Amino acid sequence: MIPQSMPIFVATQPVDMRRSFNGLVKVTEEVLKKNPRERALFVFCNRACDRIKILWWDKTGYCLLYKKLDRKWTFKIPESDRPGEGNVELTGHELASILKGKLRRMTRANRREISRSLRHSALRIVSEPATPPPA
Repeated sequence: MIPQSMPIFVATQPVDMRRSFNGLVKVTEEVLKKNPRERALFVFCNRACDRIKILWWDKTGYCLLYKKLDRKWTFKIPESDRPGEGNVELTGHELASILKGKLRRMTRANRREISRSLRHSALRIVSEPATPPPA
């Protein structure tokens, strides 16, 4: 059961699922721009959206939940409204619905759609002009 008062942050970019505690802590700090020891859950999904990891600090150490779906299914992860935003904040109810069954059946069209969206997001990141350093 997820407490309703606990903030939940979902990474908008896919994460390498070979990362464990220290790797996910680093992603939390550098990409999500959050303190991994704050009272919050940090959710990471892989490129194919069939694996999910949730990281949190419980006052004595890091905890990690890892869920892998059957290859016919994918998680339906929300996208950010603002371009360039590293995370999306969810409620406990929204995360529970994702973990319980807000899933979509993987088809060839889904695979193409996922590949296309990843390609477009990569192109958007590369094509964004770099901001000049302040003078």
